[in-house]
Amino acid sequence: MTAPTAIRRLNAADQDFAQHLDHLLSWESVSDDAVNQRVLEIIQAVRVRGDAALVDFTRQFDGLDVASMAELILPRERLELALTRISSEQRAALEKAAERVRVYHERQKQDSWSYTEADGTVLGQKVTPLDRAGLYVPGGKASYPSSVLMNAIPAKVAGVPEVVMVVPTPRGEVNKLVLAAACIAGVDRVFTIGGAQAVAALAYGTESVPPVDKIVGPGNIYVATAKRHVFGKVGIDMIAGPSEILVVCDGQTDPDWIAMDLFSQAEHDEDAQSILVSPDAAFLDRVEQSIERLLPTLEREAIARTSLQGRGALIQVADMAQAIEVANRIAPEHLELSVENPEQYLAQIRHAGAIFMGRYTAEALGDYCAGPNHVLPTSGTARYSSPLGVYDFQKRSSIIHCSADGASELGKVASVLARGESLTAHARSAEYRIKG
Repeated sequence: MTAPTAIRRLNAADQDFAQHLDHLLSWESVSDDAVNQRVLEIIQAVRVRGDAALVDFTRQFDGLDVASMAELILPRERLELALTRISSEQRAALEKAAERVRVYHERQKQDSWSYTEADGTVLGQKVTPLDRAGLYVPGGKASYPSSVLMNAIPAKVAGVPEVVMVVPTPRGEVNKLVLAAACIAGVDRVFTIGGAQAVAALAYGTESVPPVDKIVGPGNIYVATAKRHVFGKVGIDMIAGPSEILVVCDGQTDPDWIAMDLFSQAEHDEDAQSILVSPDAAFLDRVEQSIERLLPTLEREAIARTSLQGRGALIQVADMAQAIEVANRIAPEHLELSVENPEQYLAQIRHAGAIFMGRYTAEALGDYCAGPNHVLPTSGTARYSSPLGVYDFQKRSSIIHCSADGASELGKVASVLARGESLTAHARSAEYRIKG
């Protein structure tokens, strides 16, 4: 008995295409009531009981027999030890990736600026790093050292003095690559806690865990729900949905390459989304054949197959112009322009988290070592948001320094506007500075 077709086919010429596409893209990253209530209880427990709550939840959720918070703190020496215990090949790869990420993000750094008007008034902007950033890293077997680099390095480039990492170690599983990446990225403090309790600890602080200004990094539904609840007390990077890739291809790329590019997202989890758009129907047929042939060769075949069947699609369009329209409609996290001369289409792309140009630029390179950040907007949010970057760890303060002449002239304008709003104290405050 053959396995069912792994992926659906859509045609932009069909009358109900828009409806089918909307259904395909729909994703609600909201928790059910039970998860939401449990997260609220966990947050409250951490706020009230601090370290004791973290110890209790670690015993309960991570299966660790710990007696005190001291057992959940990793000293810097432990990170340095992990760096010596990974293979030389792994260390070289981490260091190369870290350097590329650092060089790229150095270009994002914003500096303070000011200008002086004719009357001597100085206006400007002061750029200041956050005091402390919190990094959530999934633990156990589903660990991502690349995420440590992508989250911690921009913070350090921004000038954040202290980066605090939380990473659960379920059943005592410590990922050496994650700790080695933390060492290379310059993480300052590490706590082996996870889940909603770790997010609460970063947001509100405990006896051992210092409160941070912003929490970044991916996690499960409990982590995402907790981040939503603590937002306002602290900043957060985003509420991320499942990973997604959209490949736009002119039909000339090796279909096996495209199939594997689609798999590279589908293997993340069952809700990940992989879509191919092309004007070449015969090429879509060849890619579908590649999918069916190569899918059984994946170590994570079951996950990838569920993802492709549930949320994947091969979409036929009339031409490349319509392909770009569909891409902008989807606003994907990752967009591969697997075409000849991709530069000709770049100006037309309005919404995408990251754009991978040409046939040789696999999205997987961006995940690990190209340099740009792999923390990207998902679920269509690329319409209004951007990749994680140095700017996420910097604040901007406005600078206003009026000369006597400047205050006099501006006071006249402010007086009129303030009295128009019936705010007479505002008006009189400005009027005191008007020269008689």
